[in-house]
Amino acid sequence: MTRDITRGVLFVHSCPRALCPHIEWAAQTVLDHPVTMEWTPQPAQAETFRAELSWAAPVGTGARLASALRGWEHLRYEITEDATAITDGGRWSYTPELGIFHAQTDVLGNVVIPEERVREALETTDVEQIHRILALACGAAWDEELETFRYAGAGAPVRWLHKVG
Repeated sequence: MTRDITRGVLFVHSCPRALCPHIEWAAQTVLDHPVTMEWTPQPAQAETFRAELSWAAPVGTGARLASALRGWEHLRYEITEDATAITDGGRWSYTPELGIFHAQTDVLGNVVIPEERVREALETTDVEQIHRILALACGAAWDEELETFRYAGAGAPVRWLHKVG
């Protein structure tokens, strides 16, 4: 029996230096081969670092990576897993404030909204409720929170985040 292989990317958007080797160890354990990531300063948040790791592994690896990293304080990440000829892809986003978000993706990387979510939105006449249902299904809150971190890595101007309290 052969297992389908897919590709994906682990985007670590912000991570304190002390966690960096632990992220590599977790990825190494899931991928079952040595992992070294190139860590660069994250300009959107002082004293944090960012890195990316492209991988090719059996279908389901994205979920295993997300599980290995889930709940780590002060860590923000996204994982993508490409669709194959017989499986959907996936996207996992994590922030300390929001927790984890998962969505299926199509071959182009678009989020696929499950039928039951669409039906739920269609059953209400409240436009605000429709908006909330579809925004949750698309992971809008996670995208909004991670956007600053995504663009900060591309050399774009950033909105600095400061710890309050």
